[in-house]
Amino acid sequence: MAFGAEELRVLRRALALALNPSPASAQEVQDCLRLAESVDEATREDARLRAFLLADLARYRAALPGTVTGYAALLAQALDAGYRPHPDDLTALRALRGNPAAAALLERCRPLADQDVRARFAGRAATSAVVVPASRSGSGSGARSRLRLTALPGGLSDQGTHARAAAGEPAEPKPARPSRPARPAEKPGPVPRPDAPSPARRPIPTPGEVFPPKRKPAAPPANPPQQLAAV
Repeated sequence: MAFGAEELRVLRRALALALNPSPASAQEVQDCLRLAESVDEATREDARLRAFLLADLARYRAALPGTVTGYAALLAQALDAGYRPHPDDLTALRALRGNPAAAALLERCRPLADQDVRARFAGRAATSAVVVPASRSGSGSGARSRLRLTALPGGLSDQGTHARAAAGEPAEPKPARPSRPARPAEKPGPVPRPDAPSPARRPIPTPGEVFPPKRKPAAPPANPPQQLAAV
């Protein structure tokens, strides 16, 4: 990002106001606001161009090895803009090691990849490290202070209890839960007598009884009687 002469004048005045606060005129405030808008617009444009460059780089990498010339040019441009090579880039460059441009880019990307790996491991080590408090001198015995683990209370009801306990006030008695009503005892049924006869079971009907066969219609007589009609 390059600034012109007028922008440098406004930037110098803004830095002077930041270091030595003093009243600023309305024109100076407007100049600072316009400079801030210009910087924001340039930052957004740079982000858009970077996104387009990375998208083109991914397309050329997916079309390898036929696009090795364009891929090498785009990767060099991305590295100049601060791009950190991905594992896919290293794999592609190793496969294209016979190309001089790819071999030179591989030698350039290896140190950057090693730095990223070391930074990643350093971040994990810093996250997993446990800070142990320094030992405090006891009352003439020199005993180390021990880290106490206190269970955190849960719920809003326990906050008031702990606050009253810290203030030395007696804790309020908890209301007793209403007891559930006892279930009424089931009434015993009639006890069957040992000598009582067992009830007779109803016989199961047969299919013939449930669905009786249909009767066939009677056949008409062979010589039906003829009736004479009166004229």
